[in-house]
Amino acid sequence: MLRALIVEDEPLAARRLADLLAKQPQPVQVLGTAESISQAVALLESLSPAPDVLFLDIHLADGLSFEIFERTTVRCPVIFTTAYDQYALQAFKVNSVDYLLKPIDGEELAAALHKLQRLHAAATPAAPAPTLDAALLGQLLQQMQQGPVAQSYKSQFVVRVGEHLKVVPVDQIAYFFSLEKATFLQTTEGRKYVVDYTMDQLEGLLDPRQFFRLNRAYLAQQCAIHDIIHYTNSRLQTVLKPTAPDAQVLVSREKVGTFKSWLDR
Repeated sequence: MLRALIVEDEPLAARRLADLLAKQPQPVQVLGTAESISQAVALLESLSPAPDVLFLDIHLADGLSFEIFERTTVRCPVIFTTAYDQYALQAFKVNSVDYLLKPIDGEELAAALHKLQRLHAAATPAAPAPTLDAALLGQLLQQMQQGPVAQSYKSQFVVRVGEHLKVVPVDQIAYFFSLEKATFLQTTEGRKYVVDYTMDQLEGLLDPRQFFRLNRAYLAQQCAIHDIIHYTNSRLQTVLKPTAPDAQVLVSREKVGTFKSWLDR
């Protein structure tokens, strides 16, 4: 059983994360929760052995949680939980085990835990599970303190068609989807092409004002969302044009609020 520490200054968010961890196929034991930098430092220094994973919100009541790393040694992998702007998220993805956008989606949490378990299974005394590098942490901290920087998003994709290469402008893309370990680009004209990106990578490369991650398998441009239907358990069903390979493309309950805000701009 994985052992986790939660650092989160919103009690409801902390309880929800703890509930989601308890409901995993392999439940995760929560060793404790901290609401501030000082509480987190005290908990980390009191736990022996160290937890298997640290769920870490970025903005805490008494400052940025990066300060924890300046006060004590963190001897476990980190999964960031954040509602922060998209510009920094790819850096978190590269330099930590994962990041989870709040409100946390159950499927995304399960995927992050599965990644963590694979890292633990492959770990050896000579090559332990990864922890956050101090130098990279300093770069992240500097980036956060400077605030968002202008980001250039992709305007087109190059895809292969037989022996030829084709350029597909972003405004001709209806949505991206993953199927059988491959990622596809679906055009507004009904053509689909394989692309050499994961869905997580695409999420960081595309303008979040244009594209929304409906679930783990679909990333859609607003113009491709033909209809939205109320579904069971407070979820929403989207109807995409061109028609999606999956009969039902659902927006999970945890993303419904963010999805509505994205639409109502």
